[in-house]
Amino acid sequence: MPSVLTQFVAELAAGTLKVVDLTQPLGPDTPVIGLPPIFASSPGMTIEQISHYDDKGPAWYWNTIRLGEHTGTHFDAPVHWVTGKDLADNTTDTIPARRFIGPACVIDVVQQCAENPDFLLTPEHIQDWELAHGPIPTGAWVLMRTDWSKRQGANFLNVGEDGPHAPGLHRAASELLVARDVLGVGVETVGTDAGQAGSFEPPFPNHHIMHGAGKFGLASLCNLDQLPPTGAIVIAAPLKIVGGSGSPLRVLAICPA
Repeated sequence: MPSVLTQFVAELAAGTLKVVDLTQPLGPDTPVIGLPPIFASSPGMTIEQISHYDDKGPAWYWNTIRLGEHTGTHFDAPVHWVTGKDLADNTTDTIPARRFIGPACVIDVVQQCAENPDFLLTPEHIQDWELAHGPIPTGAWVLMRTDWSKRQGANFLNVGEDGPHAPGLHRAASELLVARDVLGVGVETVGTDAGQAGSFEPPFPNHHIMHGAGKFGLASLCNLDQLPPTGAIVIAAPLKIVGGSGSPLRVLAICPA
């Protein structure tokens, strides 16, 4: 009798299951979050060639890269925020690998975000989703589909005179998801908080609440429109950076074709 893993590989090969890449391309043009001038900002990505089949390396091509841990599609570890700084297993090298994999719950708020770029997901939206699709299971990745990843250039960061405008989670929604004991949340925007969240109480409430509870964040996702509301599995494993507060990563979802 075939094992579950053997059946899994066979269904991938047969096309019964598909792999959806939820990761944005990472390069020098990848946007990074902006912070007020009083704070240190993260650099964008730079790529410097080491050799390219030349005198510096006749048979090989490779590069030096420099970037902040939270650049492009990236993982936020609990230690990223002050509320999570004293937790056990709070860095990218100490989090148990099994915690990077979980079922996906995709909450579609595309229409609301098209009407209001400052839209906040509330507990009522989560509860409505659960009425339609069942309870959010323990250890799930809750992914907020906004189609924000389809924006290009300046429209992605969407910065006005009063700062950036992008959707996010109401603090009460983050608290509810912590109570549901999720792995963390994933968004299509540059960070897991709303654009205006620096003025909220507490500032950046999703970071404050999620990381204080030992939960994770995934930012700058894409292709959430290719996932069903339930039934997908997400694998989101950051680089094993010693003491890392996060890292770029390749986020993969596996779901029925």
